[in-house]
Amino acid sequence: MGNPGELVAMVRLRRGVVGESRRVCHVVPVPDPWQARGLPERLTALCGEHIVVEQAELLPGLAGMPCEPCLLRSAPRQTLPKGA
Repeated sequence: MGNPGELVAMVRLRRGVVGESRRVCHVVPVPDPWQARGLPERLTALCGEHIVVEQAELLPGLAGMPCEPCLLRSAPRQTLPKGA
């Protein structure tokens, strides 16, 4: 799961890289520009998928079919009080 306040981007593989059914919208933590020296060659989505930057399409928001594992890992979690 991403950290609270962590900057994330919505990314999917470009058309032609994979079949249309695999072009899902992934949630990808954005590398800290102060720590990273330039953009990394690969981005890692919250689901664990490694995405080569040259094959990625940056989306303005959630578009198309979402990656369900990414959504599950990005959702905030709360603990229910005992007896609830």
